[in-house]
Amino acid sequence: MKRRRFIKNSLIATSTFSGWSLIGAADKTGRKYRTALIGAGWWGGNVLAEAIASQRCKVVGICDVDRRALDASAERVAKLTGDQPGRYRDFRELLDKEKPEIVIVTTPDHWHALPTIAAIKAGAHVYVDKPTAHTIGESQAMVRAARAHGRVVQVGHHRRMAPHMIRARDLVRSGGVGTVGMIRCHLNAGGAGPEEPLPTRPVPPELDWDFWCGPAPLRPFNGGNPVRPDDAPGTRGIHPRGHRHYLDFANGSLGDIGVHWLDTALWITGENAPRRVHSTGGRPVKGPPVLSPDAQTSDAPDHQVVHYTFDRFTLTWESRLFGGNDAEKGDVAGMYLYGTKGTLQLGHRGGWVFYPSGGGAPQVEKASLNEPDAQNIRELWADFLSAIETGSKPACDIADAHRATTCALLGMVSLKAGRSVGWDPSRETIPGDAEAAKLLRREYRKGWAYPV
Repeated sequence: MKRRRFIKNSLIATSTFSGWSLIGAADKTGRKYRTALIGAGWWGGNVLAEAIASQRCKVVGICDVDRRALDASAERVAKLTGDQPGRYRDFRELLDKEKPEIVIVTTPDHWHALPTIAAIKAGAHVYVDKPTAHTIGESQAMVRAARAHGRVVQVGHHRRMAPHMIRARDLVRSGGVGTVGMIRCHLNAGGAGPEEPLPTRPVPPELDWDFWCGPAPLRPFNGGNPVRPDDAPGTRGIHPRGHRHYLDFANGSLGDIGVHWLDTALWITGENAPRRVHSTGGRPVKGPPVLSPDAQTSDAPDHQVVHYTFDRFTLTWESRLFGGNDAEKGDVAGMYLYGTKGTLQLGHRGGWVFYPSGGGAPQVEKASLNEPDAQNIRELWADFLSAIETGSKPACDIADAHRATTCALLGMVSLKAGRSVGWDPSRETIPGDAEAAKLLRREYRKGWAYPV
Protein backbone atom coordinates (compact mmCIF):
# COMPACT_ATOMS: atom_id res chain seq x y z
CA MET A 1 0.00 0.00 0.00
CA LYS A 2 1.30 3.46 -0.91
CA ARG A 3 0.16 4.89 2.44
CA ARG A 4 2.00 2.17 4.34
CA ARG A 5 5.24 2.85 2.44
CA PHE A 6 4.81 6.57 3.11
CA ILE A 7 4.48 5.97 6.85
CA LYS A 8 7.57 3.79 6.90
CA ASN A 9 9.57 6.38 4.99
CA SER A 10 8.37 9.25 7.14
CA LEU A 11 9.28 7.36 10.29
CA ILE A 12 12.80 6.96 8.97
CA ALA A 13 13.10 10.51 7.64
CA THR A 14 11.63 12.28 10.63
CA SER A 15 13.69 12.80 13.74
CA THR A 16 12.95 11.06 17.00
CA PHE A 17 11.31 13.42 19.43
CA SER A 18 10.39 12.55 23.00
CA GLY A 19 8.92 15.33 25.06
CA TRP A 20 11.23 18.28 24.39
CA SER A 21 14.46 16.35 23.61
CA LEU A 22 15.56 16.64 20.00
CA ILE A 23 17.70 14.30 17.93
CA GLY A 24 17.29 14.80 14.19
CA ALA A 25 18.78 14.61 10.73
CA ALA A 26 19.12 17.68 8.53
CA ASP A 27 16.53 18.19 5.82
CA LYS A 28 17.94 17.86 2.30
CA THR A 29 16.30 20.96 0.87
CA GLY A 30 16.94 23.23 3.83
CA ARG A 31 13.45 24.70 3.34
CA LYS A 32 11.93 25.92 6.58
CA TYR A 33 8.42 27.26 7.00
CA ARG A 34 7.62 30.23 9.19
CA THR A 35 5.48 28.49 11.81
CA ALA A 36 3.28 29.81 14.62
CA LEU A 37 1.42 28.14 17.47
CA ILE A 38 -1.96 29.39 18.71
CA GLY A 39 -2.79 27.63 21.98
CA ALA A 40 0.35 26.75 23.94
CA GLY A 41 -1.02 24.15 26.33
CA TRP A 42 -0.32 20.46 26.76
CA TRP A 43 -1.43 19.21 23.34
CA GLY A 44 -0.07 22.23 21.52
CA GLY A 45 3.30 21.32 22.97
CA ASN A 46 3.04 17.83 21.50
CA VAL A 47 2.21 19.13 18.02
CA LEU A 48 4.85 21.86 18.09
CA ALA A 49 7.37 19.26 19.23
CA GLU A 50 6.85 17.27 16.04
CA ALA A 51 6.94 20.41 13.90
CA ILE A 52 10.34 21.25 15.39
CA ALA A 53 11.52 17.66 15.11
CA SER A 54 10.81 17.68 11.37
CA GLN A 55 13.48 20.38 11.04
CA ARG A 56 11.26 21.98 8.41
CA CYS A 57 9.83 24.71 10.65
CA LYS A 58 11.14 27.92 12.14
CA VAL A 59 8.95 28.95 15.06
CA VAL A 60 8.30 32.68 14.65
CA GLY A 61 5.38 33.21 17.02
CA ILE A 62 3.43 31.70 19.90
CA CYS A 63 0.05 32.92 21.10
CA ASP A 64 -1.79 32.16 24.33
CA VAL A 65 -4.00 34.16 26.66
CA ASP A 66 -2.30 32.48 29.64
CA ARG A 67 1.12 34.04 30.07
CA ARG A 68 2.36 31.02 32.04
CA ALA A 69 1.81 28.63 29.12
CA LEU A 70 3.04 31.21 26.62
CA ASP A 71 6.34 31.85 28.38
CA ALA A 72 6.99 28.18 29.08
CA SER A 73 6.45 27.27 25.43
CA ALA A 74 8.60 30.09 24.08
CA GLU A 75 11.42 29.21 26.47
CA ARG A 76 11.37 25.56 25.38
CA VAL A 77 11.54 26.60 21.74
CA ALA A 78 14.49 28.89 22.44
CA LYS A 79 16.32 26.18 24.37
CA LEU A 80 15.83 23.59 21.63
CA THR A 81 16.28 25.61 18.48
CA GLY A 82 17.71 28.99 19.33
CA ASP A 83 14.61 30.59 17.79
CA GLN A 84 13.15 33.52 19.70
CA PRO A 85 9.47 33.42 18.76
CA GLY A 86 7.33 36.48 19.28
CA ARG A 87 4.93 36.19 22.20
CA TYR A 88 1.32 37.23 21.66
CA ARG A 89 -1.97 37.32 23.52
CA ASP A 90 -4.07 38.07 20.41
CA PHE A 91 -3.80 35.71 17.43
CA ARG A 92 -4.75 38.53 15.06
CA GLU A 93 -1.67 40.51 16.06
CA LEU A 94 0.51 37.43 15.60
CA LEU A 95 -0.81 36.85 12.08
CA ASP A 96 -0.36 40.49 11.15
CA LYS A 97 3.20 40.87 12.46
CA GLU A 98 4.78 37.45 11.89
CA LYS A 99 3.22 36.47 8.53
CA PRO A 100 3.46 32.72 9.26
CA GLU A 101 3.26 30.18 6.46
CA ILE A 102 2.03 27.43 8.80
CA VAL A 103 -0.22 27.93 11.82
CA ILE A 104 -0.97 25.30 14.48
CA VAL A 105 -4.30 25.81 16.27
CA THR A 106 -4.53 23.80 19.51
CA THR A 107 -6.92 25.94 21.52
CA PRO A 108 -10.07 24.79 23.33
CA ASP A 109 -12.82 23.75 20.90
CA HIS A 110 -14.74 27.03 20.98
CA TRP A 111 -11.62 28.79 19.68
CA HIS A 112 -10.88 26.51 16.70
CA ALA A 113 -12.89 28.28 14.01
CA LEU A 114 -11.94 31.95 14.26
CA PRO A 115 -8.11 31.57 14.39
CA THR A 116 -8.18 28.89 11.68
CA ILE A 117 -10.22 31.04 9.31
CA ALA A 118 -8.11 34.11 10.08
CA ALA A 119 -4.90 32.16 9.42
CA ILE A 120 -6.25 30.82 6.12
CA LYS A 121 -7.23 34.31 5.00
CA ALA A 122 -3.76 35.52 5.96
CA GLY A 123 -2.29 32.95 3.56
CA ALA A 124 -1.19 30.23 5.99
CA HIS A 125 -1.68 26.49 5.86
CA VAL A 126 -3.22 25.22 9.10
CA TYR A 127 -2.93 22.20 11.37
CA VAL A 128 -5.94 22.36 13.71
CA ASP A 129 -6.82 19.95 16.48
CA LYS A 130 -10.02 17.93 16.45
CA PRO A 131 -12.96 18.44 16.55
CA THR A 132 -12.94 20.99 13.77
CA ALA A 133 -15.24 23.33 15.71
CA HIS A 134 -17.69 23.81 18.56
CA THR A 135 -20.73 24.07 16.25
CA ILE A 136 -21.51 22.66 12.82
CA GLY A 137 -21.93 26.12 11.31
CA GLU A 138 -18.40 27.07 12.36
CA SER A 139 -17.03 23.88 10.83
CA GLN A 140 -18.85 24.59 7.56
CA ALA A 141 -17.25 28.04 7.46
CA MET A 142 -13.79 26.52 7.97
CA VAL A 143 -14.25 24.21 4.97
CA ARG A 144 -15.42 27.11 2.81
CA ALA A 145 -12.45 29.26 3.81
CA ALA A 146 -9.93 26.51 3.07
CA ARG A 147 -11.40 25.91 -0.37
CA ALA A 148 -11.83 29.59 -1.23
CA HIS A 149 -8.20 30.39 -0.41
CA GLY A 150 -6.59 27.14 -1.59
CA ARG A 151 -4.91 26.36 1.72
CA VAL A 152 -4.08 22.93 3.15
CA VAL A 153 -5.91 22.34 6.43
CA GLN A 154 -4.92 19.16 8.24
CA VAL A 155 -7.01 18.15 11.27
CA GLY A 156 -5.35 16.30 14.14
CA HIS A 157 -6.96 12.87 13.73
CA HIS A 158 -3.55 11.26 14.09
CA ARG A 159 -5.08 7.80 14.44
CA ARG A 160 -5.48 7.75 10.66
CA MET A 161 -1.68 7.45 10.52
CA ALA A 162 -1.31 4.68 13.12
CA PRO A 163 -0.01 1.55 11.33
CA HIS A 164 -2.43 -0.79 13.11
CA MET A 165 -5.37 1.45 12.18
CA ILE A 166 -4.29 1.42 8.53
CA ARG A 167 -4.10 -2.37 8.56
CA ALA A 168 -7.55 -2.55 10.17
CA ARG A 169 -8.91 -0.35 7.39
CA ASP A 170 -7.23 -2.59 4.79
CA LEU A 171 -8.76 -5.68 6.41
CA VAL A 172 -12.28 -4.22 6.30
CA ARG A 173 -12.00 -2.77 2.79
CA SER A 174 -10.58 -6.01 1.39
CA GLY A 175 -13.64 -7.89 2.67
CA GLY A 176 -11.83 -9.66 5.48
CA VAL A 177 -14.60 -8.86 7.98
CA GLY A 178 -17.35 -9.48 5.43
CA THR A 179 -20.34 -7.18 5.12
CA VAL A 180 -20.34 -4.84 8.11
CA GLY A 181 -23.88 -4.33 9.36
CA MET A 182 -23.26 -2.71 12.74
CA ILE A 183 -20.53 -0.69 14.47
CA ARG A 184 -20.33 0.03 18.18
CA CYS A 185 -18.02 2.75 19.51
CA HIS A 186 -17.58 3.17 23.24
CA LEU A 187 -15.91 4.99 26.12
CA ASN A 188 -16.12 3.31 29.50
CA ALA A 189 -14.25 5.42 32.05
CA GLY A 190 -14.10 5.30 35.82
CA GLY A 191 -15.19 7.95 38.26
CA ALA A 192 -18.05 8.37 40.67
CA GLY A 193 -20.63 10.98 41.59
CA PRO A 194 -22.23 13.19 42.49
CA GLU A 195 -19.94 15.94 41.24
CA GLU A 196 -19.11 18.53 43.87
CA PRO A 197 -19.25 22.16 42.71
CA LEU A 198 -15.90 23.91 42.48
CA PRO A 199 -15.76 27.38 44.00
CA THR A 200 -15.28 30.49 41.92
CA ARG A 201 -11.71 31.71 42.24
CA PRO A 202 -9.86 34.92 41.45
CA VAL A 203 -8.54 34.93 37.91
CA PRO A 204 -4.74 34.52 37.94
CA PRO A 205 -2.99 37.74 36.92
CA GLU A 206 -1.26 35.93 34.05
CA LEU A 207 -4.59 34.89 32.46
CA ASP A 208 -6.89 37.02 30.30
CA TRP A 209 -10.08 35.18 31.20
CA ASP A 210 -12.35 37.41 29.12
CA PHE A 211 -10.32 36.61 26.00
CA TRP A 212 -10.14 32.92 26.97
CA CYS A 213 -13.96 32.78 26.94
CA GLY A 214 -13.95 34.81 23.73
CA PRO A 215 -17.12 34.28 21.66
CA ALA A 216 -18.55 31.90 24.28
CA PRO A 217 -20.43 33.05 27.40
CA LEU A 218 -18.30 34.60 30.12
CA ARG A 219 -18.51 32.07 32.94
CA PRO A 220 -17.04 32.48 36.45
CA PHE A 221 -13.46 31.22 36.71
CA ASN A 222 -13.00 28.00 38.67
CA GLY A 223 -9.67 26.79 37.33
CA GLY A 224 -6.17 26.61 38.64
CA ASN A 225 -6.45 23.10 40.11
CA PRO A 226 -3.45 20.81 39.77
CA VAL A 227 -3.90 18.64 36.68
CA ARG A 228 -2.85 15.01 36.53
CA PRO A 229 -3.36 12.71 33.53
CA ASP A 230 -5.83 10.59 35.53
CA ASP A 231 -7.95 13.49 36.81
CA ALA A 232 -11.62 12.72 36.26
CA PRO A 233 -13.86 15.28 34.50
CA GLY A 234 -15.32 17.62 37.08
CA THR A 235 -12.44 17.25 39.54
CA ARG A 236 -10.62 20.16 37.93
CA GLY A 237 -11.80 23.54 36.78
CA ILE A 238 -12.40 24.81 33.28
CA HIS A 239 -8.80 25.93 32.71
CA PRO A 240 -6.40 24.30 32.25
CA ARG A 241 -7.65 21.15 30.49
CA GLY A 242 -11.06 20.88 32.07
CA HIS A 243 -13.05 22.70 29.40
CA ARG A 244 -14.20 19.64 27.45
CA HIS A 245 -16.98 18.93 29.94
CA TYR A 246 -18.36 22.47 29.96
CA LEU A 247 -20.76 22.75 27.03
CA ASP A 248 -20.14 26.46 26.49
CA PHE A 249 -16.63 25.53 25.35
CA ALA A 250 -16.78 21.94 24.04
CA ASN A 251 -19.14 18.96 23.64
CA GLY A 252 -18.30 16.47 26.36
CA SER A 253 -17.03 12.95 25.72
CA LEU A 254 -18.75 12.77 22.33
CA GLY A 255 -16.90 15.84 21.04
CA ASP A 256 -13.62 14.72 22.60
CA ILE A 257 -13.13 10.95 22.34
CA GLY A 258 -16.23 10.16 20.30
CA VAL A 259 -15.18 12.27 17.33
CA HIS A 260 -11.97 10.21 17.06
CA TRP A 261 -13.95 7.00 16.69
CA LEU A 262 -16.59 8.50 14.43
CA ASP A 263 -13.80 9.70 12.16
CA THR A 264 -12.24 6.23 12.24
CA ALA A 265 -15.56 4.62 11.31
CA LEU A 266 -16.12 6.95 8.36
CA TRP A 267 -12.52 6.56 7.20
CA ILE A 268 -12.54 2.75 7.38
CA THR A 269 -15.94 2.24 5.76
CA GLY A 270 -15.92 5.11 3.25
CA GLU A 271 -19.28 6.38 4.51
CA ASN A 272 -19.90 10.12 4.58
CA ALA A 273 -22.94 10.96 6.69
CA PRO A 274 -25.84 9.46 8.63
CA ARG A 275 -29.44 9.88 7.54
CA ARG A 276 -30.83 10.03 11.06
CA VAL A 277 -29.42 10.54 14.58
CA HIS A 278 -31.01 9.88 17.95
CA SER A 279 -29.33 10.52 21.30
CA THR A 280 -30.20 9.98 24.93
CA GLY A 281 -28.17 10.69 28.05
CA GLY A 282 -27.94 12.76 31.17
CA ARG A 283 -26.31 13.19 34.57
CA PRO A 284 -27.99 10.72 36.94
CA VAL A 285 -24.67 9.97 38.64
CA LYS A 286 -22.96 13.36 38.59
CA GLY A 287 -26.20 15.17 39.39
CA PRO A 288 -27.79 18.30 37.96
CA PRO A 289 -25.32 20.94 36.75
CA VAL A 290 -24.66 23.89 39.04
CA LEU A 291 -23.83 27.39 37.84
CA SER A 292 -23.88 30.27 40.31
CA PRO A 293 -21.65 33.29 40.92
CA ASP A 294 -19.98 31.35 43.74
CA ALA A 295 -19.56 27.81 42.38
CA GLN A 296 -20.18 25.55 39.39
CA THR A 297 -19.95 22.01 38.11
CA SER A 298 -19.40 20.75 34.61
CA ASP A 299 -22.61 20.33 32.60
CA ALA A 300 -21.82 17.67 29.97
CA PRO A 301 -23.65 14.33 30.31
CA ASP A 302 -22.03 11.66 32.46
CA HIS A 303 -23.34 9.07 30.00
CA GLN A 304 -24.68 9.23 26.46
CA VAL A 305 -25.92 6.80 23.81
CA VAL A 306 -26.23 7.91 20.19
CA HIS A 307 -27.75 5.87 17.36
CA TYR A 308 -26.64 6.76 13.82
CA THR A 309 -28.54 5.37 10.83
CA PHE A 310 -26.28 5.12 7.79
CA ASP A 311 -27.26 3.70 4.41
CA ARG A 312 -25.15 0.55 4.86
CA PHE A 313 -25.03 0.02 8.62
CA THR A 314 -26.09 1.21 12.06
CA LEU A 315 -23.52 2.82 14.32
CA THR A 316 -23.83 3.46 18.05
CA TRP A 317 -21.75 5.58 20.39
CA GLU A 318 -21.88 4.74 24.10
CA SER A 319 -20.01 6.69 26.75
CA ARG A 320 -20.07 6.76 30.51
CA LEU A 321 -17.90 8.43 33.11
CA PHE A 322 -18.65 5.99 35.91
CA GLY A 323 -18.42 2.26 36.54
CA GLY A 324 -15.19 1.72 34.65
CA ASN A 325 -13.71 -1.74 35.29
CA ASP A 326 -12.09 -4.75 33.62
CA ALA A 327 -15.35 -6.49 32.75
CA GLU A 328 -15.21 -5.21 29.16
CA LYS A 329 -12.44 -6.22 26.78
CA GLY A 330 -9.92 -3.93 25.18
CA ASP A 331 -9.19 -0.26 25.63
CA VAL A 332 -11.26 2.08 27.78
CA ALA A 333 -12.33 3.53 24.42
CA GLY A 334 -12.68 1.53 21.25
CA MET A 335 -14.76 0.19 18.41
CA TYR A 336 -16.36 -3.08 17.39
CA LEU A 337 -17.15 -3.74 13.73
CA TYR A 338 -19.61 -6.61 13.33
CA GLY A 339 -19.38 -8.32 9.95
CA THR A 340 -20.59 -11.49 8.30
CA LYS A 341 -17.11 -13.04 8.61
CA GLY A 342 -16.45 -12.06 12.19
CA THR A 343 -15.98 -9.23 14.69
CA LEU A 344 -13.13 -6.74 14.63
CA GLN A 345 -12.36 -5.24 18.05
CA LEU A 346 -10.32 -2.11 17.44
CA GLY A 347 -8.51 -0.07 20.09
CA HIS A 348 -6.15 2.88 20.04
CA ARG A 349 -3.49 1.86 22.54
CA GLY A 350 -4.30 -1.83 22.55
CA GLY A 351 -4.21 -2.58 18.81
CA TRP A 352 -6.90 -4.89 17.43
CA VAL A 353 -8.19 -8.43 17.44
CA PHE A 354 -10.28 -10.08 14.72
CA TYR A 355 -12.52 -12.92 15.91
CA PRO A 356 -13.63 -15.09 12.94
CA SER A 357 -17.22 -16.29 12.80
CA GLY A 358 -17.55 -19.96 13.66
CA GLY A 359 -14.40 -20.03 15.78
CA GLY A 360 -10.80 -20.29 14.74
CA ALA A 361 -7.71 -18.51 16.02
CA PRO A 362 -8.13 -14.74 16.49
CA GLN A 363 -5.93 -12.46 14.41
CA VAL A 364 -4.00 -10.01 16.61
CA GLU A 365 -2.36 -6.71 15.64
CA LYS A 366 -0.41 -4.58 18.12
CA ALA A 367 -0.39 -0.80 18.15
CA SER A 368 2.67 1.27 17.22
CA LEU A 369 2.44 4.69 18.86
CA ASN A 370 4.79 7.56 19.69
CA GLU A 371 5.40 9.20 23.02
CA PRO A 372 4.56 11.33 24.82
CA ASP A 373 0.86 10.57 25.11
CA ALA A 374 0.55 7.63 22.68
CA GLN A 375 0.01 9.43 19.39
CA ASN A 376 1.00 9.48 15.71
CA ILE A 377 1.36 13.23 15.26
CA ARG A 378 4.82 12.72 13.74
CA GLU A 379 3.42 10.82 10.77
CA LEU A 380 0.47 13.20 10.41
CA TRP A 381 2.83 16.20 10.39
CA ALA A 382 5.01 14.60 7.69
CA ASP A 383 1.85 14.05 5.62
CA PHE A 384 0.85 17.70 6.20
CA LEU A 385 4.17 18.96 4.84
CA SER A 386 3.92 16.60 1.89
CA ALA A 387 0.45 17.91 1.06
CA ILE A 388 1.69 21.50 1.19
CA GLU A 389 4.61 20.76 -1.12
CA THR A 390 2.88 18.46 -3.62
CA GLY A 391 -0.63 19.90 -3.67
CA SER A 392 -2.05 16.51 -2.70
CA LYS A 393 -4.94 15.99 -0.34
CA PRO A 394 -3.76 15.56 3.27
CA ALA A 395 -4.54 12.41 5.22
CA CYS A 396 -7.16 14.19 7.31
CA ASP A 397 -8.37 17.04 5.15
CA ILE A 398 -10.69 19.62 6.71
CA ALA A 399 -13.65 18.32 4.68
CA ASP A 400 -13.13 14.76 5.95
CA ALA A 401 -12.77 15.91 9.54
CA HIS A 402 -15.81 18.17 9.13
CA ARG A 403 -17.94 15.10 8.41
CA ALA A 404 -16.77 13.38 11.60
CA THR A 405 -17.31 16.53 13.65
CA THR A 406 -20.78 16.89 12.13
CA CYS A 407 -21.64 13.34 13.25
CA ALA A 408 -20.53 14.10 16.81
CA LEU A 409 -22.31 17.44 17.01
CA LEU A 410 -25.52 16.02 15.55
CA GLY A 411 -25.52 13.70 18.55
CA MET A 412 -25.39 16.76 20.80
CA VAL A 413 -28.12 18.49 18.79
CA SER A 414 -30.39 15.46 19.22
CA LEU A 415 -29.65 15.32 22.96
CA LYS A 416 -30.44 19.02 23.42
CA ALA A 417 -33.56 18.84 21.23
CA GLY A 418 -34.80 15.75 23.06
CA ARG A 419 -35.67 13.87 19.86
CA SER A 420 -34.16 12.23 16.80
CA VAL A 421 -33.08 14.47 13.93
CA GLY A 422 -32.70 13.84 10.23
CA TRP A 423 -29.72 15.02 8.21
CA ASP A 424 -29.52 16.14 4.59
CA PRO A 425 -25.81 15.72 3.69
CA SER A 426 -26.08 17.51 0.36
CA ARG A 427 -27.48 20.69 1.93
CA GLU A 428 -25.91 20.07 5.33
CA THR A 429 -29.01 20.89 7.28
CA ILE A 430 -31.70 19.28 9.43
CA PRO A 431 -34.81 19.09 7.23
CA GLY A 432 -38.29 19.65 8.61
CA ASP A 433 -37.20 20.69 12.11
CA ALA A 434 -36.49 24.41 12.31
CA GLU A 435 -36.04 24.33 16.08
CA ALA A 436 -33.34 21.66 15.95
CA ALA A 437 -31.71 23.34 12.92
CA LYS A 438 -31.12 26.46 15.04
CA LEU A 439 -28.76 24.37 17.17
CA LEU A 440 -26.33 24.07 14.24
CA ARG A 441 -25.14 27.55 15.22
CA ARG A 442 -25.09 29.67 18.33
CA GLU A 443 -25.03 33.32 19.22
CA TYR A 444 -21.58 34.76 19.84
CA ARG A 445 -20.84 37.06 22.72
CA LYS A 446 -20.82 40.77 21.91
CA GLY A 447 -17.62 41.80 20.17
CA TRP A 448 -17.25 38.58 18.15
CA ALA A 449 -18.81 37.79 14.76
CA TYR A 450 -19.95 34.26 13.90
CA PRO A 451 -18.12 33.09 10.74
CA VAL A 452 -20.08 32.88 7.51
